[in-house]
Amino acid sequence: MKQKDGFSGEQVIVLPKMAIDMESNDPLASSLYITDIGYYPKAAGHYRERSEPIAQYVLIYCVEGRGWFSVGGGKQPIAADQYVILPAGKPHAYAADEHEPWTIYWVHFTGEHAAIYADGAARPNDVKPGLTSRISERGQLFEEIFNTLRDGYGLENLRYASSLLHHYLASMRYLTLFRNADPKPKATDIVGAAIHFMEDNAGKRLTLSFLAAYAGYSPTHFSAMFKRQTGCSPLAYFNLLKMRLACRLLASTSLHINQICHKVGIEDCYYFSRLFTKTMGLSPRKYREGSTKPAGRP
Repeated sequence: MKQKDGFSGEQVIVLPKMAIDMESNDPLASSLYITDIGYYPKAAGHYRERSEPIAQYVLIYCVEGRGWFSVGGGKQPIAADQYVILPAGKPHAYAADEHEPWTIYWVHFTGEHAAIYADGAARPNDVKPGLTSRISERGQLFEEIFNTLRDGYGLENLRYASSLLHHYLASMRYLTLFRNADPKPKATDIVGAAIHFMEDNAGKRLTLSFLAAYAGYSPTHFSAMFKRQTGCSPLAYFNLLKMRLACRLLASTSLHINQICHKVGIEDCYYFSRLFTKTMGLSPRKYREGSTKPAGRP
C-alpha cells in the first residue's frame, strides 16, 4: 500500500527546524511541544508506515469513521470517538479503513513531560459524547493551537501552543476530571440532552433516526417533542448549530471555505454555501468579509 497525503479540507503544519530548536531549548516550551499537527477529514486512502522510528509521540484522535494502527506487529482497530498515542522510538504504521475512512486530528509531540500524557494511551481510549462531555470545547482547543502556530513561530506563540497542548492532552488523559470541571449547568431534560449532544457533534453527520435512538424515542415522537420545545425540527436545529460553528470559523480562522465545509460535517461545498446563505442571509465569503472588516465611525 502506498503512503498518501493530501485530502480535501485538510489542515497541516510542519514546524521548521528553527522553531523546534527554539522549543526544545526553552525552559517552558521544552516541557511539551509540537513538531507537526494536522486534521484530515474523510481521509480515504490514508496510510503511513515508519519502519525507522521517530522521536515524537503521535496522537491520533478519530472523530468519525474508523482505521487501524500497528506498533511492533499486529493491527489494532480504532473507531470514532477514540484516540491513541503511538509511542516514541518504535516503528509503527496506521491507515484509514477502506470502507469508512476516518476523520482524524493528529499531533506529533515530544518534551520532558510527554511520556506522562502517553502513559496508558498506546491502545484505543474512548472519548464518547454524553451529557457531561465537552467535545466541542476540545475541538476549539485544537483550533487555537493550530491558529497560534499558523500565525508564527515566535517564542510567545510556541510557549502558548505548548501551554494549550497540555490542556488538550489533559482533556483526554484526565477525561473524567475535564468533564466534571465544566461549570455550566448540565442538561437534564430529553430535548436539552439532545441539544447538548448536537452541539458536541456539530462537525458530524447525524440522522434523525440516530438522534431519536440516542434520546430513547421513536423518530416521530422525538421530532414532535423537540419541535414543541424549540419551534423547529431536530435536523433544522442541527443545521443551525452547524451554521453557528461555520460563522465562528469564518470569523476567527483563515480556513478555506472548503475546509470549513468539512469541519461542519458537510461534504458538498455547494450545498454548504446554499445552506449558509439561506440561514445567514449572505454567502460565506461575504460573511467573512464583513466579520474581518474594520469598524467605521458611528
